[in-house]
Amino acid sequence: MQLPFSLFLALRFLKPKRTFLSVITVVSVLGVTLGIAVLIVVISVMTGFDRDLRGKILGFDSHLNVTDVGPLLEWRAIPPQLQSLPGITAAAPFVSGPVLAATQEGRVKAVQIRGIDPTAEGNVQNFRNSLISGSFQLSGESTVIGSELAQEMGIHVGDRISVYPARDFAPLLTAIEQAESSADPKKGLEKIRSLVLATDLTVSGIFASGRYQYDAAVLLVPLRVGQELFGLENAVHGVSAWLKEPDDAPKTAEAFRKQLPPVLRVTTWLDENQSILEAITTERNTMFFILLFIVVVAAFSIMNTLITVTVMKTREIGVMKALGATRHQIVWVFLTQGMIVGLFGNCTGVGLGLSLLQWRNEFKDWLATQMGQEIFSKTIYQLSAIPCERDPGTIAAICLSAFIICSLAALFPALVAARLDPVKALRHD
Repeated sequence: MQLPFSLFLALRFLKPKRTFLSVITVVSVLGVTLGIAVLIVVISVMTGFDRDLRGKILGFDSHLNVTDVGPLLEWRAIPPQLQSLPGITAAAPFVSGPVLAATQEGRVKAVQIRGIDPTAEGNVQNFRNSLISGSFQLSGESTVIGSELAQEMGIHVGDRISVYPARDFAPLLTAIEQAESSADPKKGLEKIRSLVLATDLTVSGIFASGRYQYDAAVLLVPLRVGQELFGLENAVHGVSAWLKEPDDAPKTAEAFRKQLPPVLRVTTWLDENQSILEAITTERNTMFFILLFIVVVAAFSIMNTLITVTVMKTREIGVMKALGATRHQIVWVFLTQGMIVGLFGNCTGVGLGLSLLQWRNEFKDWLATQMGQEIFSKTIYQLSAIPCERDPGTIAAICLSAFIICSLAALFPALVAARLDPVKALRHD
């Protein structure tokens, strides 16, 4: 098959030889390969992190919350109002707050308790699907806890734990002062004991959501138990709602605010997780442009290679122009070289990047073993493994950007070669 003149000559110039020029060409290709591979790995991991975090949030958090500055007293009319809005699938009251959990062996930890109504909760099925032990039974004095919390405190299904609410310390301090000055210390101690009286709960199930924040510090309890712990009587801390399309939460919240008194707050899952979601998006976009400079550096290597080729092939260029080669053809000889390097770097970079993504967690574990320290801390990143999402559109954008940069890098040497005077080129030594 007869190749076009420019492509044929570009391939001849790029043909590997044992010269310094071939070494520069290989380095240029490796630069493009590494740049594309690193871009694919970083952007895919950041995109996967964003996707997994959103999935964990939407799987265990409500999409919309109605709260007051204090306990919500008149809350019973709110769930029917919410369910009347388009897109709302469920609405339920909740109680949430910090408590101290203690085992019978004396292990104590500050955790977050969430009292829910299992019959009305919109994400009960997600809780059931995440169970690794026991059953999702919230009735009587029972609780369902996270796997990390269970492991840390040595808790198993069927064990009993004591829960102490983190109430206002003012009454407790007053009771201590009165007991110290009282003539009957026993009566004062009984009052102190009543203020710190614990609620004993039986662990009916253990769940693993995959997000450390939930698995290490959340206790699910019946709504009644939560109300008793915080002394709310019939009040609650708020009402939660779930939507068919979670992304519609801001629009639904804005519509519902018009039906409520101004003192009530309506927040969405995007509002409550705004800082971390915006940070991930900003980091992903920033990393793309920063790492793109690796490809730019590789492009300068390509430019250097082609300038060297121009100097070394000056006589050949002069001969081609003397035989009738046009400037357009000479330009395309060098542009084609840059495109070939960019294309080859794209292919090898995509292969290397996808391979690294495939074995990312194994490589992370091996590196952690060699270095003797944890590389991807689940306490910081709230995920137990490095996530990734291979987005074909993003990978195509990375490859296209690298190809354009490599092609533009070849433009200057191509123009220099095309402007050579054939007479002076033929006299070149």
